[in-house]
Amino acid sequence: MSSSQTPTLQSRRSLYVGGLDLAVKQMQTVETTIRAAFLPFGPIQGVEIPMDYAAGTHKGFAFIEYVDGDDAAEAIYNMDGAELFGKTLTVNIAQAERTNLGSNKAVWSTEEWFKEQSGMKEEEERKEQEKGKELDASLLKEKPLTSGI
Repeated sequence: MSSSQTPTLQSRRSLYVGGLDLAVKQMQTVETTIRAAFLPFGPIQGVEIPMDYAAGTHKGFAFIEYVDGDDAAEAIYNMDGAELFGKTLTVNIAQAERTNLGSNKAVWSTEEWFKEQSGMKEEEERKEQEKGKELDASLLKEKPLTSGI
């Protein structure tokens, strides 16, 4: 896979820019300002600003993709910690969204989940308890209780 076919978020050309001021509501103003602030480091391939449609504003961060990875590195070096709209920016390499739930397997791919959903798990636990009681009873029959007096 050539570098031009590499997914956007996994390349060294894509940056995460956090800390955008939520008070600036006009998307054109935000995008134009971000382009102007980051353009001195090299040609920009694209700017994406995720929206919070419920609030009608952006989410306070953006993604910038440079044509060249060296330009992106220069932008990180110069813009991380800089101020834009009166707020300090966080600029670093963009990473793919990761969900950490403790496993990379689907919950329903385990046998326990199926048993639990079908009620089989409770039945097995009840059978194990009965076996445990039977075992305890048989042990008590073998060893009579004697007092140590």
